[in-house]
Amino acid sequence: MAAKGKKKNFVLDTNVILHDYECIEKFEENDIYLPIVSLEELDKFKKGSEQINFNARAFVRRLDEISDQDLFKKGASLGEGRGRLFVKINGQYHTKVKEAFGEAKADHRILSIAMTLADEQPNVKTILVTKDVNLRMKARSLGMLVEDYINDKVTRVDLFENSEPEFEGVDGDLIDRIYVSKDGINVDEWELASKLDPNDCFVMKSERNSVLARYNPFTDKIVKVEKAVYFGIQPRNAEQTFAMHILSDPDVKLVGLTGKAGTGKTLLALAAALSQEQQYKQILLARPIVSLANKDLGFLPGDEKAKVAPYMQPLFDNLNVIKAQFAQNSSELRKLEEMQKTEKLVIEALAYIRGRSVSETIFIVDEAQNLTPHEIKTIITRAGEGSKLIFTGDIEQIDSPYLDAQSNGLAYMIERMKGQPIFAHVNLVKGERSQLSELASDLL
Repeated sequence: MAAKGKKKNFVLDTNVILHDYECIEKFEENDIYLPIVSLEELDKFKKGSEQINFNARAFVRRLDEISDQDLFKKGASLGEGRGRLFVKINGQYHTKVKEAFGEAKADHRILSIAMTLADEQPNVKTILVTKDVNLRMKARSLGMLVEDYINDKVTRVDLFENSEPEFEGVDGDLIDRIYVSKDGINVDEWELASKLDPNDCFVMKSERNSVLARYNPFTDKIVKVEKAVYFGIQPRNAEQTFAMHILSDPDVKLVGLTGKAGTGKTLLALAAALSQEQQYKQILLARPIVSLANKDLGFLPGDEKAKVAPYMQPLFDNLNVIKAQFAQNSSELRKLEEMQKTEKLVIEALAYIRGRSVSETIFIVDEAQNLTPHEIKTIITRAGEGSKLIFTGDIEQIDSPYLDAQSNGLAYMIERMKGQPIFAHVNLVKGERSQLSELASDLL
């Protein structure tokens, strides 16, 4: 995270640790200071089955491995060429903080410790690292150096801004050959092929014809992308056609599907999965639970299933859209009902699916922009043989207070996986829900 050069002191807020329990490994030769109040806060998160609870436990175990009496005075070494880790126990009530904010709550105690350290070591640059925007504002108001934790932030935001590219001025005869050849044309027959990443989808245009195309890295060919119906759902535009083509390719094991509300991300993923149900033992559809307005699940009546039901309703809504495509007594509708009854098709909160084996499974994770990079990694690394993972989300619609368009797990995964043959990303731009939905997404 930190650039090489003069050694610095970094003071970590609790939310950085809960975001990335390996964060202390990311500061190179600089020293890290952990406020004692952060340990107190971590203790509150140790129990539970969510990723945030795992991160708290994992960090505490790592701290125990490297800790001794020197942790509080001389600091514990983090390894060769690395800095030291200190637990800072004084400075909870810095005069400037007390005068400015009064209440000695956890955030103010962390800020006080950072300011005390800066006073004690005036010749060393001391920087508070926090994912809390409000705390960053408070630190700046007192003249304190402060940064967001940016180790896992993406840099290629252009990946999420535009639809698939169009190439004009292509030789019409080349496009004709793509149409007539079942297997496509060799990628090196097109002079712009060097600009392509594996599984890129694009439009090729000449003065007299055009074609929807994809670079297939498994055959090293440019192939035609055809519009088809997938379990009653037909793509409405070129980018949806690209998405369904990618989602239905068994060689592509990991898919990132991004786009604003109303572009059809979840519906397309579910329809594509259902159209391939014979190739997999199970279809799992899940989403993380992110409470809004600080309301915890405990405020809702009923057992765990009843409590999460409102959060899962958008997934059932998409399933109902697919069911509505078929007649009441159709074989397709009976098949869907049987799949739900036998749990071949499962819709649940992500918390209940974590830890399961996902072999020979299509696993769709909706609203993946609300996951941290480490949560995304945890899910993907549990994928067994014969599985396909699909992550959908809108990186501009994040409900977690400590994630943004550049630091969320979905964006992180897409940037890191770009260029891998078994990965594909399609960004949906055109809304298809309704004219009103499209207008609201753009203007509100």
